[in-house]
Amino acid sequence: MHVFGVRINSQISPISLGRKRKSMTDLAAVAGESSPIMASNTVRVAAAQMTSINDLAANFATCSRLVKEAASAGAKLLCFPESFSFVGAKDGESVKIAEPLDGPIMQRYCSLARESSIWLSLGGFQERGSDDEHLCNTHVIVDDTGKIRSSYRKIHLFDVDVPGGRVYKESSFTEAGKDVVAVDSPIGRLGLTVCYDLRFPELYQLLRFQHEAQVLLVPSAFTKVTGEAHWEILLRARAIETQCYVIAAAQAGNHNDKRESYGDTLIIDPWGTIVGRLPGRLSTGIAIADIDLSLIDSVRKKMPIAEQRKPWDFWKASSL
Repeated sequence: MHVFGVRINSQISPISLGRKRKSMTDLAAVAGESSPIMASNTVRVAAAQMTSINDLAANFATCSRLVKEAASAGAKLLCFPESFSFVGAKDGESVKIAEPLDGPIMQRYCSLARESSIWLSLGGFQERGSDDEHLCNTHVIVDDTGKIRSSYRKIHLFDVDVPGGRVYKESSFTEAGKDVVAVDSPIGRLGLTVCYDLRFPELYQLLRFQHEAQVLLVPSAFTKVTGEAHWEILLRARAIETQCYVIAAAQAGNHNDKRESYGDTLIIDPWGTIVGRLPGRLSTGIAIADIDLSLIDSVRKKMPIAEQRKPWDFWKASSL
Protein backbone atom coordinates (compact mmCIF):
# COMPACT_ATOMS: atom_id res chain seq x y z
CA MET A 1 0.00 0.00 0.00
CA HIS A 2 1.16 3.53 -0.74
CA VAL A 3 0.20 6.60 1.28
CA PHE A 4 1.44 10.02 0.14
CA GLY A 5 4.39 8.45 -1.63
CA VAL A 6 5.50 6.34 1.34
CA ARG A 7 5.52 2.63 0.68
CA ILE A 8 4.22 0.61 3.65
CA ASN A 9 3.03 -2.93 4.10
CA SER A 10 -0.43 -2.85 5.61
CA GLN A 11 -2.09 0.18 7.16
CA ILE A 12 -1.80 3.95 7.06
CA SER A 13 1.07 5.30 9.10
CA PRO A 14 -0.15 8.05 11.47
CA ILE A 15 3.32 9.61 11.36
CA SER A 16 3.38 9.81 7.56
CA LEU A 17 -0.16 11.17 7.42
CA GLY A 18 0.55 13.74 10.09
CA ARG A 19 3.66 15.01 8.32
CA LYS A 20 1.72 15.40 5.11
CA ARG A 21 -1.04 17.34 6.83
CA LYS A 22 1.46 19.62 8.51
CA SER A 23 3.32 20.44 5.29
CA MET A 24 0.07 21.14 3.45
CA THR A 25 -1.20 23.26 6.33
CA ASP A 26 2.00 25.31 6.34
CA LEU A 27 1.64 25.84 2.60
CA ALA A 28 -2.00 26.79 2.97
CA ALA A 29 -1.06 29.52 5.43
CA VAL A 30 1.00 31.18 2.71
CA ALA A 31 -1.24 30.31 -0.21
CA GLY A 32 -4.43 31.33 1.58
CA GLU A 33 -6.25 28.03 1.18
CA SER A 34 -8.99 27.16 3.63
CA SER A 35 -9.01 23.40 3.00
CA PRO A 36 -5.39 22.37 2.54
CA ILE A 37 -5.93 18.61 2.20
CA MET A 38 -8.82 18.72 -0.27
CA ALA A 39 -7.28 18.30 -3.72
CA SER A 40 -9.44 19.73 -6.49
CA ASN A 41 -7.44 18.72 -9.55
CA THR A 42 -5.18 15.78 -8.78
CA VAL A 43 -3.57 12.98 -10.76
CA ARG A 44 -1.43 10.15 -9.42
CA VAL A 45 2.19 9.70 -10.47
CA ALA A 46 4.91 7.20 -9.64
CA ALA A 47 8.70 7.27 -9.69
CA ALA A 48 10.73 4.08 -10.00
CA GLN A 49 13.98 3.17 -8.31
CA MET A 50 16.13 0.27 -9.50
CA THR A 51 19.67 -1.02 -9.94
CA SER A 52 20.21 -1.53 -13.65
CA ILE A 53 22.96 -3.83 -14.88
CA ASN A 54 24.47 -4.81 -18.25
CA ASP A 55 21.61 -7.19 -19.02
CA LEU A 56 18.80 -5.82 -21.19
CA ALA A 57 16.41 -8.67 -20.42
CA ALA A 58 16.89 -8.51 -16.65
CA ASN A 59 16.35 -4.75 -16.60
CA PHE A 60 13.24 -5.06 -18.73
CA ALA A 61 11.83 -7.67 -16.34
CA THR A 62 12.32 -5.26 -13.42
CA CYS A 63 10.75 -2.38 -15.34
CA SER A 64 7.81 -4.54 -16.38
CA ARG A 65 7.11 -5.48 -12.76
CA LEU A 66 7.27 -1.85 -11.64
CA VAL A 67 4.98 -0.72 -14.46
CA LYS A 68 2.34 -3.22 -13.38
CA GLU A 69 2.69 -2.10 -9.76
CA ALA A 70 2.30 1.57 -10.72
CA ALA A 71 -0.68 0.90 -12.98
CA SER A 72 -2.39 -1.12 -10.23
CA ALA A 73 -1.91 1.80 -7.85
CA GLY A 74 -3.70 4.13 -10.26
CA ALA A 75 -0.69 6.09 -11.51
CA LYS A 76 -1.10 7.84 -14.87
CA LEU A 77 2.65 8.31 -15.33
CA LEU A 78 5.60 6.23 -14.17
CA CYS A 79 9.08 7.77 -14.32
CA PHE A 80 12.15 5.57 -14.69
CA PRO A 81 15.72 6.63 -13.86
CA GLU A 82 18.60 7.37 -16.19
CA SER A 83 20.05 4.26 -17.88
CA PHE A 84 16.96 2.24 -16.90
CA SER A 85 17.44 -0.28 -19.73
CA PHE A 86 21.20 -0.79 -19.47
CA VAL A 87 24.26 0.13 -17.40
CA GLY A 88 27.51 -1.05 -18.93
CA ALA A 89 30.14 -2.83 -16.88
CA LYS A 90 32.93 -2.16 -19.36
CA ASP A 91 33.92 0.79 -21.51
CA GLY A 92 32.12 0.74 -24.85
CA GLU A 93 29.28 -1.58 -23.83
CA SER A 94 26.64 1.15 -23.81
CA VAL A 95 27.64 2.41 -27.26
CA LYS A 96 27.59 -1.14 -28.59
CA ILE A 97 23.97 -1.78 -27.57
CA ALA A 98 22.69 1.70 -28.53
CA GLU A 99 19.75 1.72 -30.95
CA PRO A 100 17.50 4.27 -32.69
CA LEU A 101 14.23 5.08 -30.96
CA ASP A 102 12.33 2.90 -33.43
CA GLY A 103 14.56 -0.08 -32.62
CA PRO A 104 13.45 -3.23 -30.77
CA ILE A 105 14.62 -2.17 -27.29
CA MET A 106 12.54 1.01 -27.15
CA GLN A 107 9.63 -0.67 -28.91
CA ARG A 108 9.43 -3.23 -26.08
CA TYR A 109 8.97 -0.37 -23.63
CA CYS A 110 6.38 1.25 -25.89
CA SER A 111 4.47 -2.04 -25.87
CA LEU A 112 4.76 -2.15 -22.08
CA ALA A 113 3.16 1.30 -21.83
CA ARG A 114 0.36 0.29 -24.19
CA GLU A 115 -0.35 -3.00 -22.43
CA SER A 116 -0.64 -1.30 -19.02
CA SER A 117 -2.32 1.89 -20.34
CA ILE A 118 0.18 4.13 -18.58
CA TRP A 119 2.47 6.96 -19.66
CA LEU A 120 6.18 6.30 -19.19
CA SER A 121 9.10 8.66 -18.68
CA LEU A 122 12.10 6.68 -19.89
CA GLY A 123 15.01 8.74 -18.67
CA GLY A 124 18.41 8.23 -20.21
CA PHE A 125 18.00 5.72 -23.05
CA GLN A 126 21.08 4.79 -25.08
CA GLU A 127 20.02 6.17 -28.45
CA ARG A 128 22.38 5.55 -31.36
CA GLY A 129 24.47 8.61 -32.15
CA SER A 130 25.68 10.09 -35.43
CA ASP A 131 28.61 7.64 -35.62
CA ASP A 132 29.63 4.26 -34.24
CA GLU A 133 31.63 5.82 -31.40
CA HIS A 134 28.86 7.88 -29.80
CA LEU A 135 25.35 7.64 -28.41
CA CYS A 136 22.79 10.16 -27.19
CA ASN A 137 21.60 10.05 -23.58
CA THR A 138 17.92 10.45 -24.44
CA HIS A 139 14.89 11.00 -22.22
CA VAL A 140 11.83 9.55 -23.98
CA ILE A 141 8.16 10.17 -23.14
CA VAL A 142 5.76 7.40 -24.21
CA ASP A 143 1.99 7.76 -23.91
CA ASP A 144 -0.53 5.15 -22.79
CA THR A 145 -1.06 3.94 -26.36
CA GLY A 146 2.64 3.19 -26.77
CA LYS A 147 3.37 6.23 -28.95
CA ILE A 148 6.55 8.26 -28.41
CA ARG A 149 5.33 11.78 -27.64
CA SER A 150 8.66 13.53 -27.18
CA SER A 151 12.37 13.03 -26.63
CA TYR A 152 15.11 15.13 -25.05
CA ARG A 153 18.83 14.58 -25.50
CA LYS A 154 20.88 15.38 -22.40
CA ILE A 155 22.54 18.77 -22.79
CA HIS A 156 25.01 18.80 -19.88
CA LEU A 157 27.42 15.87 -19.99
CA PHE A 158 29.06 14.50 -16.84
CA ASP A 159 32.76 15.21 -17.27
CA VAL A 160 33.83 15.28 -13.64
CA ASP A 161 36.64 14.14 -11.37
CA VAL A 162 34.52 13.21 -8.34
CA PRO A 163 36.32 14.05 -5.07
CA GLY A 164 37.20 10.76 -3.38
CA GLY A 165 35.81 8.84 -6.34
CA ARG A 166 36.50 8.03 -9.97
CA VAL A 167 36.88 10.21 -13.05
CA TYR A 168 33.89 10.37 -15.42
CA LYS A 169 34.05 11.52 -19.05
CA GLU A 170 30.57 11.17 -20.51
CA SER A 171 31.48 13.32 -23.51
CA SER A 172 33.97 10.69 -24.67
CA PHE A 173 31.09 8.50 -25.87
CA THR A 174 28.02 10.76 -25.75
CA GLU A 175 26.81 13.56 -28.02
CA ALA A 176 25.36 16.55 -26.19
CA GLY A 177 21.84 17.66 -27.01
CA LYS A 178 20.96 21.23 -27.97
CA ASP A 179 17.20 21.56 -27.54
CA VAL A 180 15.10 22.43 -24.48
CA VAL A 181 12.02 20.18 -24.48
CA ALA A 182 8.62 20.32 -22.78
CA VAL A 183 5.55 18.23 -23.59
CA ASP A 184 1.92 18.10 -22.46
CA SER A 185 0.69 15.05 -20.56
CA PRO A 186 -2.20 13.92 -18.33
CA ILE A 187 -0.30 15.21 -15.28
CA GLY A 188 0.45 18.62 -16.72
CA ARG A 189 3.17 20.08 -18.90
CA LEU A 190 6.41 18.16 -18.42
CA GLY A 191 9.88 19.69 -18.54
CA LEU A 192 12.46 17.08 -19.57
CA THR A 193 15.99 16.89 -18.15
CA VAL A 194 18.53 14.20 -17.25
CA CYS A 195 20.73 13.85 -14.14
CA TYR A 196 23.72 16.26 -14.40
CA ASP A 197 21.37 18.89 -15.89
CA LEU A 198 20.20 19.37 -12.31
CA ARG A 199 23.27 21.52 -11.54
CA PHE A 200 22.38 24.09 -14.21
CA PRO A 201 19.36 26.12 -12.99
CA GLU A 202 19.08 28.18 -16.17
CA LEU A 203 17.70 25.12 -17.98
CA TYR A 204 14.91 24.81 -15.41
CA GLN A 205 14.22 28.54 -15.60
CA LEU A 206 13.75 28.21 -19.36
CA LEU A 207 11.47 25.22 -18.90
CA ARG A 208 9.28 27.12 -16.43
CA PHE A 209 9.21 30.65 -17.81
CA GLN A 210 9.53 30.09 -21.56
CA HIS A 211 8.13 26.57 -22.01
CA GLU A 212 5.47 26.78 -19.25
CA ALA A 213 6.43 23.54 -17.51
CA GLN A 214 4.43 22.47 -14.47
CA VAL A 215 6.27 19.24 -13.63
CA LEU A 216 10.05 18.85 -13.99
CA LEU A 217 11.44 15.36 -14.57
CA VAL A 218 14.97 14.55 -13.39
CA PRO A 219 15.78 10.87 -14.09
CA SER A 220 19.22 10.25 -12.62
CA ALA A 221 22.10 7.99 -11.70
CA PHE A 222 23.87 10.26 -9.20
CA THR A 223 27.11 8.94 -7.75
CA LYS A 224 27.15 8.07 -4.05
CA VAL A 225 29.55 10.92 -3.22
CA THR A 226 27.66 13.65 -5.08
CA GLY A 227 24.29 12.26 -4.03
CA GLU A 228 25.13 12.41 -0.34
CA ALA A 229 26.27 16.00 -0.71
CA HIS A 230 23.80 17.59 -3.10
CA TRP A 231 20.94 15.39 -4.39
CA GLU A 232 18.02 16.41 -2.18
CA ILE A 233 18.98 20.06 -1.77
CA LEU A 234 19.37 20.63 -5.51
CA LEU A 235 16.03 18.98 -6.28
CA ARG A 236 14.18 20.99 -3.65
CA ALA A 237 15.84 24.18 -4.89
CA ARG A 238 14.70 23.52 -8.46
CA ALA A 239 11.13 22.95 -7.22
CA ILE A 240 11.08 26.10 -5.10
CA GLU A 241 12.63 28.47 -7.62
CA THR A 242 10.40 27.30 -10.49
CA GLN A 243 7.25 26.60 -8.43
CA CYS A 244 6.95 23.24 -10.19
CA TYR A 245 6.60 19.67 -9.05
CA VAL A 246 9.85 17.74 -9.42
CA ILE A 247 9.92 13.98 -10.01
CA ALA A 248 13.37 12.46 -9.61
CA ALA A 249 13.62 8.74 -10.34
CA ALA A 250 17.00 7.38 -9.27
CA GLN A 251 19.35 4.50 -9.89
CA ALA A 252 20.43 2.92 -6.59
CA GLY A 253 23.20 0.67 -5.32
CA ASN A 254 26.00 -1.27 -6.99
CA HIS A 255 25.62 -1.84 -10.73
CA ASN A 256 29.00 -3.56 -10.96
CA ASP A 257 32.35 -3.47 -9.19
CA LYS A 258 33.14 0.00 -10.59
CA ARG A 259 29.89 1.93 -10.37
CA GLU A 260 27.55 2.77 -7.50
CA SER A 261 24.52 5.07 -7.54
CA TYR A 262 23.11 7.04 -4.62
CA GLY A 263 19.38 6.28 -4.92
CA ASP A 264 16.77 8.20 -2.89
CA THR A 265 13.96 8.60 -5.43
CA LEU A 266 11.91 11.72 -4.64
CA ILE A 267 8.73 13.55 -5.61
CA ILE A 268 8.65 17.19 -4.49
CA ASP A 269 5.82 19.73 -4.62
CA PRO A 270 6.04 23.40 -5.76
CA TRP A 271 6.56 24.53 -2.15
CA GLY A 272 9.66 22.35 -1.85
CA THR A 273 7.99 19.71 0.32
CA ILE A 274 8.87 16.06 -0.28
CA VAL A 275 5.57 14.29 -0.96
CA GLY A 276 6.89 10.99 -2.26
CA ARG A 277 9.93 8.96 -1.17
CA LEU A 278 10.91 5.32 -0.93
CA PRO A 279 11.62 4.32 2.68
CA GLY A 280 14.74 2.46 1.54
CA ARG A 281 17.30 4.67 -0.18
CA LEU A 282 18.73 1.69 -2.08
CA SER A 283 15.60 -0.42 -2.51
CA THR A 284 13.92 -1.33 -5.79
CA GLY A 285 10.34 -0.08 -5.93
CA ILE A 286 8.13 2.92 -6.65
CA ALA A 287 7.26 6.10 -4.80
CA ILE A 288 3.76 7.46 -5.38
CA ALA A 289 2.23 10.91 -4.95
CA ASP A 290 -0.76 12.86 -6.18
CA ILE A 291 0.04 15.88 -8.33
CA ASP A 292 -2.37 18.74 -7.57
CA LEU A 293 -2.42 21.21 -10.45
CA SER A 294 -4.46 23.67 -8.39
CA LEU A 295 -1.63 23.72 -5.85
CA ILE A 296 0.75 24.89 -8.58
CA ASP A 297 -1.64 27.69 -9.49
CA SER A 298 -2.09 28.67 -5.85
CA VAL A 299 1.63 28.89 -5.09
CA ARG A 300 2.30 30.90 -8.24
CA LYS A 301 -0.57 33.28 -7.55
CA LYS A 302 0.39 34.01 -3.97
CA MET A 303 4.11 34.37 -4.75
CA PRO A 304 4.09 35.85 -8.29
CA ILE A 305 7.74 35.49 -9.26
CA ALA A 306 6.84 35.11 -12.94
CA GLU A 307 5.65 38.71 -13.00
CA GLN A 308 8.41 40.04 -10.75
CA ARG A 309 11.49 38.42 -12.30
CA LYS A 310 13.76 40.49 -14.50
CA PRO A 311 14.02 39.71 -18.23
CA TRP A 312 17.28 38.32 -19.60
CA ASP A 313 18.07 41.67 -21.24
CA PHE A 314 18.01 43.40 -17.86
CA TRP A 315 20.99 41.37 -16.64
CA LYS A 316 22.89 41.81 -19.88
CA ALA A 317 22.57 45.57 -19.60
CA SER A 318 23.38 45.83 -15.90
CA SER A 319 26.86 46.90 -14.80
CA LEU A 320 28.77 45.17 -12.05
